[in-house]
Amino acid sequence: MKLVEVQVKNFRNILDSEPVQIQPDVTCLVGKNESGKTALLHALYRLLPARGNVELSVQDQYPAWLEKRDRLRGVNLDDVRPTQATFELDSTDIATVDDMLGNGVLTDTKLRLERNYKGTLFYTLGTDETAAISHLVDSLDLPEAQAKRARLAKDLTELRELAADLSNESDDGDATTAGTTLSRKIQEVYGEDGVNRAAYELLKPRVPRFFYFYEYSALPYTVGIQRVLQAAETELNDGEMTARSLLRMAAADNQYLLNPDYERRKRELENVANLLTEDVLKYWSQNPELRVNPDIERATPQGQPGPNVDELKVRIWDNRHQLSLPFGEHSSGFRWFFSFLAAFSEYEYAETPVVILLDEPALALHARAQADFLRFIDERLSERHQVIYTTHSPFMVQPGKLERVRMVEDKGRDDGAKVTANIMSTDQDTLFPLQGALGYDLVQHLFIAPNNLIVEGTSDYTYLRVLSDFFAEHGEREPLDERWSMVPVGGADFVPTFVALLGQHLDLTVVVDAQKKGHQRLSYLASEGYLADKRIITIGQVLGKRMADIEDLFSPGDYLSLYNRAFGTNHKVADLTGTDPIVSQIARIEGIERFDHGKPADLILRDRLSILPTLSKHTLENFEALFKAVNQTLE
Repeated sequence: MKLVEVQVKNFRNILDSEPVQIQPDVTCLVGKNESGKTALLHALYRLLPARGNVELSVQDQYPAWLEKRDRLRGVNLDDVRPTQATFELDSTDIATVDDMLGNGVLTDTKLRLERNYKGTLFYTLGTDETAAISHLVDSLDLPEAQAKRARLAKDLTELRELAADLSNESDDGDATTAGTTLSRKIQEVYGEDGVNRAAYELLKPRVPRFFYFYEYSALPYTVGIQRVLQAAETELNDGEMTARSLLRMAAADNQYLLNPDYERRKRELENVANLLTEDVLKYWSQNPELRVNPDIERATPQGQPGPNVDELKVRIWDNRHQLSLPFGEHSSGFRWFFSFLAAFSEYEYAETPVVILLDEPALALHARAQADFLRFIDERLSERHQVIYTTHSPFMVQPGKLERVRMVEDKGRDDGAKVTANIMSTDQDTLFPLQGALGYDLVQHLFIAPNNLIVEGTSDYTYLRVLSDFFAEHGEREPLDERWSMVPVGGADFVPTFVALLGQHLDLTVVVDAQKKGHQRLSYLASEGYLADKRIITIGQVLGKRMADIEDLFSPGDYLSLYNRAFGTNHKVADLTGTDPIVSQIARIEGIERFDHGKPADLILRDRLSILPTLSKHTLENFEALFKAVNQTLE
């Protein structure tokens, strides 16, 4: 079961987030401070928390500037449902219901959950009672007359009444037996529930819970063992909950932690700490010589009479500097990493899955360490669990996986925080982490890669990258050679300048549209030795046309379909006129000089799974021809 969509209303600064699509593996919420990223995570966490120390509260979470107004309007705030989550059932979930209630009982593969401020959980699940009744009746060896009457029942309530009536027909032994058999079967399968409730109860243990982790969830230096292990979850803060997870790994029903033998206790704790430290160091490249040293100390509370208490104390030994420090005084990045693994250990292999909510993870880490953490998310966490994390760091955004990004922006008191995947509608401050990530990725690839493929802009980059990846994945057509590092330079006018600055220092191949003003300058640079003539490839050369843009690699039907979906139009191929580039032909239909070429490119980037398989053979052959021409320029 996967989380596929969330919507948050009337929670802190979110009035209505509108439906937010969630990726099947990792979703990244990007936005400024106070934009609403944390509010969205908190709302999700309180829907189905993995930890029991949080609750929904009108006083704490309802938008403060609306609370009084809505009460005066007669709104019962306790009945407001701030969080809604939609889950997609997988084949195992469906089989769980089918095996018990029958094939066809589930009429939808979606399960929607909501919780109101009173704490009541609501569910919506599509079921067919007639299919359930048919399955139940068919599973019994009832006389044909009684079976026929049973199948006519409209719902389970009517079937129960029929079973009771049959049981009371004392003058008909077959009917009495059938009624008793039917009643027992209904009780066995459904108890007192209806079909819809029974289906939900079967799915309920499979619904992921939400595990939230943030800075204040870090492991404290010292905690009382008995208190952490025995207190109710509502009495523990997040740091103590993390300590409890660590202790539970070593507890083994308390036979180790509360064992009077110090050596036994010490050894078990060290084993757990070594296991977690080893996990951390797989992804912690900053200092591989750190070790976590936990210990149990028997202490008498200051100023309090009574027996001694066991306290857990955690220190970090740095072998590089021959130094030991209390856990709370060491690098905040390492502490965060270790604490998260300690807390997550309780849920990683639990039967009930979790969706991991990380609030500004790795914020205290160096840029390279943040890259390590992203690798940790991809390789370790998202293999078994969905991950949703917030950030405003450019180094926590992956340029090659922008489909994961959702922008969060506070639109003010009237509209509240909004979440969108459309970067075109977002302000520049919110976009900064994406711009920074793309700029950093560009610089890294530019000065590290030996073979650079220069393209005019981001649309060219998107089309070539998406189609090349598609070819590589399916193995039927030639993609771009993996040695290429593709560099969009921001427009045709910048290509000659870029080549002039770096062409003598780097191996460059240039792909440009046909008949652009800068081509003469490129030819001149080639004659001056900045790059070879063969390394200038125009789209016109590939297509055998005098005028052609990157969009002309698509068949007219394919590109027009992209355009219509991106702009909400309904143009047909028959509407196109002329032999000039297709973007000019479409602009002529619209009666405009030009349109935003980035919107169709953005569409294919985000919906590539549904769009790419529909592309025509003509389109695929054109892109393959370009890739072959580019690959032939490799030395």
